[in-house]
Amino acid sequence: MSGTRTAESTVPAGSDPRRWWGLVVIALAQLMVVLDATIVNIALPSAQRALGMSDGNRQWVITAYTLAFGGLLLLGGRVADLVGRKRTFVIGLIGFAGASALGGAATTSAMLFGARGLQGAFAALLAPSALSLLTTTFTDPKERGKAFGIYGALAGSGSAIGFIAGGLLTEYLNWRWCLYVNIPIAVIAVFGAFALLHDRPGHTNVRLDVPGAILGCGGLVAIVYGFSEAEPRGWSDPLVLALLAGGVALLAAFVWWQNRAPSPLLPLHIIKDRNRAGCFLTMGLAVVGMFGVFLFMTYYLQVVLGYSPVKTGLAFLPLTVAIIIGSTQISARLLPHLAPRMLMVPGMILAAAGMLFFTQLTVESDYAGELLPGLLLLGLGMGLTFMPVFATATAGVAPHDSGVTSATVNTSQQVGGSIGTALLNTIATTSTTAYVAAHLRDPARRAAVVREGVVHGYTVAIWWAVGIMLLAGLIAGLMVTAGPPRHAPSDTPVPESVA
Repeated sequence: MSGTRTAESTVPAGSDPRRWWGLVVIALAQLMVVLDATIVNIALPSAQRALGMSDGNRQWVITAYTLAFGGLLLLGGRVADLVGRKRTFVIGLIGFAGASALGGAATTSAMLFGARGLQGAFAALLAPSALSLLTTTFTDPKERGKAFGIYGALAGSGSAIGFIAGGLLTEYLNWRWCLYVNIPIAVIAVFGAFALLHDRPGHTNVRLDVPGAILGCGGLVAIVYGFSEAEPRGWSDPLVLALLAGGVALLAAFVWWQNRAPSPLLPLHIIKDRNRAGCFLTMGLAVVGMFGVFLFMTYYLQVVLGYSPVKTGLAFLPLTVAIIIGSTQISARLLPHLAPRMLMVPGMILAAAGMLFFTQLTVESDYAGELLPGLLLLGLGMGLTFMPVFATATAGVAPHDSGVTSATVNTSQQVGGSIGTALLNTIATTSTTAYVAAHLRDPARRAAVVREGVVHGYTVAIWWAVGIMLLAGLIAGLMVTAGPPRHAPSDTPVPESVA
């Protein structure tokens, strides 16, 4: 099905002494994809100033990437099946590097948005082929478990590395290097792929569902564009209403087409299962709040509190550490003994409680007393949720559906992040505008009122995110009725860039 499906390797496990070096190449590519979700967040305030982006449009630096990545991920897996994993892997690396160079050289906001969309498209080729190459390189169960452990650790720590690297590059070079840094990583990985990775030729009988990709991706883009245009135009504007209605219509057409397509991108029987559908919805909604925190906290720390990019990156580290602890030390240990929803529901409640701290932000909030507790609770809650979501969504799936199911979890994550970032950014900017208009009576206080309005906008948007988190917990409690798995998911692939 998708590029994550296990296939036979041309080189039996254990016969190639260089296979662990091949893992380094695969992990390097995965790190680059994960890194890019957070490294640009830290650079965003600098990029916005340099390219003159509006507050309403800045979210496209994030959503252009996540939309293309999530919208094309299922198609990317199919392409890997058609033309071969290694070839797709190399094409993805070269394309990602080229898009990164274009973004780093951007002279306008539109050029940067386009480059980020291209990055996402090539990441959609790269991610499933990397995971598939991992499964074909390591066919021995013991070795595969170890390889997945290393791969998962890099996926989990990628955001931490991204925050620190983004801060260092932005502060000591400039924001453009947060994109240029991908070029040497990709070059090393390309040479390593040619020297170390093996793969069978592609399967010529695989069919690509191009109409499905156009309908699905087009519907998502229309909805996100509609959310972003609601900020300058208003929610009742005809263009905004047309975009939102058109997006819903395209997604409805996507579902209709998947029932009739000879080789559908998303076989609908996968999402008809109650537990899997609950997991997909929980993941998509949970990530809405998390992406919102990345965006708003980056601006709050740098613009409102005056943190340097490096200090901002370090400020996010407790969140990443808490996610890793919640996922690997709590969820992974408890999941064999508890029903998944017994972890997912408390996880979402913990995450929502963490975000409640952020609803109390002022222009002079204290990091240790107000931000740090919220970041730790949010991270633990997300960590508790991610592991059971992925393990439950992929449990009991037929071998020929395993790849597309794994890719669907990752797609729900990227799509949730895209829609959530656009929606919350619009809520924040419109709330800021309304606050400033209502409170600006003394022109001499304009700067202070604008700062207060910006923070007010963030807190309003975060209240919405708290509600969405609680909705995710409710869905998990009502829909995910599976019992404890028989075995701990020690070698289950992790979602792309969960942290």
